[in-house]
Amino acid sequence: MTDRKATTVWSGPLLTGSGTVSLESSGIGHYDVSWPARSEEPNGKTSPEELIAAAHSACYCMALSSALAKNGTPPQRLEAGAVVTFVPGTGITRSALTLVANVPGLDDARFQELAADAKANCPVSQALSVEITLDATLAG
Repeated sequence: MTDRKATTVWSGPLLTGSGTVSLESSGIGHYDVSWPARSEEPNGKTSPEELIAAAHSACYCMALSSALAKNGTPPQRLEAGAVVTFVPGTGITRSALTLVANVPGLDDARFQELAADAKANCPVSQALSVEITLDATLAG
């Protein structure tokens, strides 16, 4: 079992207040957050949705890398992005994954199968109860 810790310190009311998220387990940084950064433009601050997008794209790459290695076709390079959509008053509504992969010796049909399986089974996908889409491209 592995635990990871982050802490947020928030001051003020939602609309005009702000906070700082600290990634404590890794110690790699402190990131400012605010409601306007979440619901309008980031302006140099992050949001829970951006942090979820980072987690989803990283988790997806790890899951697919594992599946590709088990298939006997380890990737040379995976570049995954995630766009997490937040609708004020509704919440998080979807995560859209994109992938460009360089995997020598793998045909597109098998690649799409493995990519879809990794989308469904990566732990972050399983933790999200929203629509998850995937646009996967096998390059080169």
